[in-house]
Amino acid sequence: MMRRAPHDEGQQKVIYSALLDAVRGLRWRARRTSRIAVPGIHPSRVRGASAEFTEYRPYRQGDDLRRIDWKLFARSDRAHVRISEERAVTPTCVVLDASASMGFPEGDSSKWAIAGQLGVALISVSHSGGDPAGLMVSGDPRATIPPRTRRGIVTEVMRALGRLNAQGAAPLAPCVISAARVSTRIAIVSDFLGDFEDTLRAARELIAAGRDVHALHIIASEEVDPPASVAVVIDPEIENVRRSLSGETRAAYVRAFGEWRDSVASRWLASGAAYRSIIVGREPLCHTVRRIVRDEPVMAHSA
Repeated sequence: MMRRAPHDEGQQKVIYSALLDAVRGLRWRARRTSRIAVPGIHPSRVRGASAEFTEYRPYRQGDDLRRIDWKLFARSDRAHVRISEERAVTPTCVVLDASASMGFPEGDSSKWAIAGQLGVALISVSHSGGDPAGLMVSGDPRATIPPRTRRGIVTEVMRALGRLNAQGAAPLAPCVISAARVSTRIAIVSDFLGDFEDTLRAARELIAAGRDVHALHIIASEEVDPPASVAVVIDPEIENVRRSLSGETRAAYVRAFGEWRDSVASRWLASGAAYRSIIVGREPLCHTVRRIVRDEPVMAHSA
């Protein structure tokens, strides 16, 4: 079933403004050293002659003579060159899962609504740090906004999300692969109830190729602890899949869901990705954003 976008542009600004104010000033450092040296805030593997001095090393034939420290040569009678650490930008792309399961529960507390706010906040933090930032949404190539540094990119992302709904069962993995073509840091925001194996496999390959991958697992509180009033659960992506939920089955579900969460977390962490589970309503979203960009350690079943 099609769901209407819950807010017009004015309402969107009200929802996002407090969050953006709360994350202003945060910086999202790269977890991996960049292979490029376009001026930015992140360490680069490229060594050069920038203003940020790192160390001296003995002169070797073929070194640029302009990098010799002549004052040191005069004092020691030995030629040394100055080594400095270049800084790089990290093009960032937030990949949002827009499958139907993300629309649970309906309204402002849906996984999709929280994922959108989280995506906007991360794009804002990345952009304010001087990194190009953009958006991709599974199943909707029209929502693609390539990473950019221009002013207004955050507003552009907000407008794009205001027109979108969580529906269907579009795979997430192709979107992650596409994001890697235009960015070196990919933040995947999903409930991982769809093509998890393919997404994880794609992420492993990207990490092996030097990409910085963040797996942000959105979980509804109702999924962790179903309300007692719920007697039947329905798969939103396959509506004919229905299961009763009462007594024994409820306890079995809670146990199985917890084991599944632990498995997802351990497999993401084993892949080399930065993983965080985010239970809707467990903490203010601005606190979650701080934990993500600071790359704080993750414990089992942490939010």
